[in-house]
Amino acid sequence: MAPITAGIGFGSGFSRGTTWLGRSGRAYGLIAESLEKFSLLERELHVIAKGSLVLWVGSATELIVDPMSRTRFRLAMACADRAFRLAHTGDDTERLATIWDLEGAEPEMSQSAAA
Repeated sequence: MAPITAGIGFGSGFSRGTTWLGRSGRAYGLIAESLEKFSLLERELHVIAKGSLVLWVGSATELIVDPMSRTRFRLAMACADRAFRLAHTGDDTERLATIWDLEGAEPEMSQSAAA
């Protein structure tokens, strides 16, 4: 079964995009960010990972309103080697569903690697 492609892409001008598949099979276009220089934004989701393991997903909003998310974010930043951004403009329900989906995400294997 082919993954459902999210209506969220890489955005124009970004060449460091990568596709990750969420728990649901939905494909997300994530934009690689410098782990040392990225800034959390309120309406954009961020994925903090070590290799292909997602350690934390959220936005600045989660850090402000959720103490557990703050703790998980600090732990993730202590061992992460990757950061990604996902432009997000949906409502709170969609944002929370996307966070849940991305927490179990993994990088999509390229067609050439599978051959």
